[in-house]
Formats: sequence, C-alpha cells, structure tokens
Amino acid sequence: MPGPFPMPRWRHLAARLRALVPSDCPLCAGRSRGGMLCAACEDAVCWTARTSPGLGLPWRCARCALPLPEHDTACPDCAGQVPAFTRTIIAFDYAPPADALVLQLKNGRRYGRADLLGNLLAEAVRHQARPLEPGTVLVPIPSSYASLRRRGFNPAAEIARALGRDLALPVRHDLLRRSREQAKQSGLGRLGRREAVRGLYACAPRAGGLRIGLVDDVMTTGSTLHAAAAALRMAGAASVVALAVARTPGQFPAGSRARPRAECRD
Repeated sequence: MPGPFPMPRWRHLAARLRALVPSDCPLCAGRSRGGMLCAACEDAVCWTARTSPGLGLPWRCARCALPLPEHDTACPDCAGQVPAFTRTIIAFDYAPPADALVLQLKNGRRYGRADLLGNLLAEAVRHQARPLEPGTVLVPIPSSYASLRRRGFNPAAEIARALGRDLALPVRHDLLRRSREQAKQSGLGRLGRREAVRGLYACAPRAGGLRIGLVDDVMTTGSTLHAAAAALRMAGAASVVALAVARTPGQFPAGSRARPRAECRD
C-alpha cells in the first residue's frame, strides 16, 4: 500500500533542470522557461488570487474563495451547507485566458500542463499569510472510471504530484476512493451538484489524525470537495484545506461586480 513518502530526489533534480530549458509561454508564446508562464502572463492570470480585495478586486468567501460582489454578500455556495474544509487556496479564477490551461490538460492531453498548474498552485500556497500546517499530506480527488478510461489519467492526481514536488509534501493516493460511479455534473445547478456527490467518497481509517490538503483542478460550487472532505473528516482527519487550481466565478444578480460563471467540463 502506498505510504506518505517524499518525492525521489531525482525528480526534484529533473524539475530544476527542466526549469532552465527555454520554451514558449503557453498563453502568449513569448519567451519563457520550462513550459511555465512568462512573468507577465503569470501576473495577469494570478494577481486576483494573490492580492487582497479592494482597488477593483473581488471580495472572496473566506471558506470557499468564491468571488463576491460585496464584502458582506452571503456566499451562495456555502449557504445551507458549511463546507467540511476549513478554507480554500486557489491559483486563479476559472475564466479566459487561464481556463485554457486546465482544458489543455484535461481535454487536450497536454501532460506538461500538470507541472505548470501544480507550480502555480504552489505559488498560491506560498503567497498565503497563513501557511499550510506542518505535516500536511496531499490527497487528490479520485477520478471516475469513465474519466480514467477516456483520458488515461487523473488530472487532480497529476497536479498533486507536481504540487507535492514543489512544496516537498507527500502525496497519498490510498486514503480516498469513490464509493460509486456517477453521471457528469456539467449542466447541474448548485443543489443538483450537492445531491449528485452525497456519499460519493469513502475514506480509509489511515486518515485519522492527518492534516489534509485536498487537491482538485477546478472548484465549481465546492460540492465535490465538500463531499470528499466530509469523508476524510468522518475517518478522523484532523483538518482539511481545499487546494484547487481554479475557482469558477459565481452567478449574481445583474448590476453586481461579480463575473458570470464559466462552464467547467469534466
């Protein structure tokens, strides 16, 4: 059974060597290195997630990082269901042009994008005023069998691998599993997503006492991460922090400053 072991040293060396290789920026085709974004594109894509609200930046839910039109606006994704995770760290909002990076990995099989997305999420963690707790282990959201057959890999697991390498944190694949298959959530509303994932995940007793960083590619309403975090907490996990590469903006009444929700395809 896989254990909480750190990444082999050769992988860290390979990542450092790859970072020195000249490449094109995935967004603007300008000069970059190691398949990463150029400095200008990284700043343009990630600054809203790395900067405190104000000066035109959206306020965010303290629990799920949903952009809110006003600082005292109730979060619709947390209304009626307090998430089982304590907070959320994201790399960027799921909106153009950054959403293309996720879709290139998930639908275009651009496997190198997992390293890029993991690196951006690692930088988001480093920008936090409150760091992850010592001893945190990373747990990726398991893919459905249908997704694994279609893609041949689990995007969340690949991102967790890169994130663990960049932050020197162990990745555990043996703690969380799906208890059943389910239909795609695309097109479901907030309540439909909550019902679809109810009881979807099961967790091994080995999670008892662990501090978990729960990794996913895109958080849409937080329902998937909540269901997985709830299973981990039921198994005795000490705490769960949601780590999502991208956060889908919400839908608010006309005239608010929040951006429209983009569609995330699984």
